[in-house]
Amino acid sequence: MLKLYDNGIYLVNGETICSCPEEVAQKTGRIVDAKEAEKGTMAYGILQAHNKSGDPDQLQLKFDSMTSHDITYVGIIQTARASGMKQFPLPYVLTNCHNSLCAVGGTINEDDHKFALSAAHKYGGIYVPTNMANIHSYNRETMAGGGRMILGSDSHTRYGALGTMAVGEGGGELAKQLLGRTYDFARPQVIAIYLTATPRPGIGPHDVALSICGAVYKKGYVKNKVMEFVGPGIAGLPIEYRNAIDVMTTETTCWSSIWVTDEETQRYYTIHGRPQDFKKLQPAEVAYYDGCVYIDLSTIESTIAMPMHPSNTYTIHELQANAADILHAVQEEANKQIKGAKMNLDSKFHDGAIWVDQGEIAGCAGGTFDNICAAADILRGQSCGNGAFTLSIYPGSMPALSELLKNGRANDLVNAGAIMRECFCGPCFGAGDCPANGEFSIRHTTRNFPNREGSKPGESQMAAVALMDARSIAATAANGGKLTAATDLDVEYTNPEYHYNASLYEKRVYNGWGHAEPDAELRFGPNIKDWPEMPALTDDLLVKVCSYITDPVTTTDELIPSGETSSYRSNPERLSEFALSRRDPQYVGRSKVMRQIERDREAGKALPEEVLNVYAALTKAGVKNDPAHTDIGSTIFANMPGDGSAREQAASCQRVMGASANFAKQYATKRYRSNCINWGMTPFLVENPEVFELGDYIFVPGIREAVLENKASFTAYAVKPDGTVTAFPVSTGALTEPERQIIADGCLINYYRNNQ
Repeated sequence: MLKLYDNGIYLVNGETICSCPEEVAQKTGRIVDAKEAEKGTMAYGILQAHNKSGDPDQLQLKFDSMTSHDITYVGIIQTARASGMKQFPLPYVLTNCHNSLCAVGGTINEDDHKFALSAAHKYGGIYVPTNMANIHSYNRETMAGGGRMILGSDSHTRYGALGTMAVGEGGGELAKQLLGRTYDFARPQVIAIYLTATPRPGIGPHDVALSICGAVYKKGYVKNKVMEFVGPGIAGLPIEYRNAIDVMTTETTCWSSIWVTDEETQRYYTIHGRPQDFKKLQPAEVAYYDGCVYIDLSTIESTIAMPMHPSNTYTIHELQANAADILHAVQEEANKQIKGAKMNLDSKFHDGAIWVDQGEIAGCAGGTFDNICAAADILRGQSCGNGAFTLSIYPGSMPALSELLKNGRANDLVNAGAIMRECFCGPCFGAGDCPANGEFSIRHTTRNFPNREGSKPGESQMAAVALMDARSIAATAANGGKLTAATDLDVEYTNPEYHYNASLYEKRVYNGWGHAEPDAELRFGPNIKDWPEMPALTDDLLVKVCSYITDPVTTTDELIPSGETSSYRSNPERLSEFALSRRDPQYVGRSKVMRQIERDREAGKALPEEVLNVYAALTKAGVKNDPAHTDIGSTIFANMPGDGSAREQAASCQRVMGASANFAKQYATKRYRSNCINWGMTPFLVENPEVFELGDYIFVPGIREAVLENKASFTAYAVKPDGTVTAFPVSTGALTEPERQIIADGCLINYYRNNQ
């Protein structure tokens, strides 16, 4: 059973759910109210311990450490350098787990890795060499600690099961910390995730996590909130099981997570040689939560998230019982969103079964020691077969791989026909094991967004990805690709003990924290370029709608594709050429035109006839305008942009391409909205986007004043090609004072340059 409560709840002694203060009084003899009891959550205590504002509701957070991987760290360090950073003021882990196998662009990937090593020396960072560990495995093993907070430039920065509140954000927020500034945020609501009972054999962490995603995502139940895991069911879950659930909380659009810690958590820290970093965490005697997700773990079934989102969930048995109908419905829904090649799932149902072509167990969610051992138990003595089906396994870290080699589990998997791969995040974001055209892949990874696996529909390529737990993927492999729930097999799970070998990191990881070398030279590859200059916001703004997306949700993978394109991450101009390339291939061309118009305006050249006609229409409608002093840019509209990755390139590429704003009904995540702000793009909210369409212009008079004063609502004007002018209300939502000035200054770099 999985139940969402309609209202807030009180939790008494960490186990008893009460619906009102009167019920609490009956249980405890205490009179409580929600305002006081909300201080009893674990999240409240950790947040206030890191809050520098003095106001418990308006947070200004300083983090204990930070982490970035090789898609994001160059841009962050470049931003901080341009803003005056001299050394890292907190431990900063730089991992190399994303662009470590791409052979795109010659030397550019390894050039970035060497840049990171030189930055670790110069500024006092921690450098984890290529393929030593994925970002989150390393931070769990070495950086998490009870009561700590970690900020990462990867959206799956989640270490709540270890007692650490971790947050995935865009690079701008990490640059702020490097400059000694704070992370400013209104204190989030906290939702109890109440676990009870014990999962059945064969049910893995992905089954639990996907079930949660399916229940809460579309309702926005935990959006931008903290998920606080409580209840008696936690005690029966091994720590890696908890870690693998926790990392998937990102897919619910929550802001962060935290779990009750216990003897199992303490044992993890002891095994990893850090017993002092354990801290007992539990709610107070009475704690108030703004909502509750109640999960009876014994009722969770083997689950599959069909294309193209982790929340598109079915039980495997439900899918098998209605295979033709569900496959066709998912296929047709996907094809409504895709331009170019089409998904074909109908062909995967034949001979009375669903057949898949590829299995992947990888990364921070799938590549844990426990998951891989469970897969080995299922495949021991079996065969994946010599047909089309393939199985690849990517362990999370070299210490985990070392133990898998020692205890024979890696041998079991290889003997069954699986391929053991590097510690690499590639399958999760399209940089490794892209399926063949038309194939259906099942993966224990974090996401199955459109084309995230690497296919290019504009080039007649299309593959489909579903998410499943490692156990059911192994069961499917044992049946040669016939979709199979792990609970349908009789397996003895051995649950071998884990032995951590710290020397593997001691031999290879460079730890320069506290030992900066200011005279050391940064090593720049030829692809590493500085950020281009960004213009400040003018009094008025004119933008052309260069993409108009009506999908319910637009992911960051659609805004800037991952995979091989991210190899150009250190070259802002070159990477921006890929903006929206899979979702709207004409966007870049349209936006380039507007960028050139603005560059010509700044150079004193005449405006083109199309823009002059827009101003003439505005004047005729009685709308005052000043063309010579009005910034001209591009914009996009999307119903709810920004689900998924924290990478700032989803916003910065638009900005480099000439964008000045986004228009949306709402933003999918706080982190994407923050990325827009940090790159000087006004995050407009609009209730009636039907008043404009692709190719229209939008004029916003008094925009600079409206932003700086954070006006609740102000007027914009849509101008159609025929000269029709329509007024409509817009807003930006709440903006902190620094956010207002960042937008006005044109970007975060300008803001720091102007305020040194």
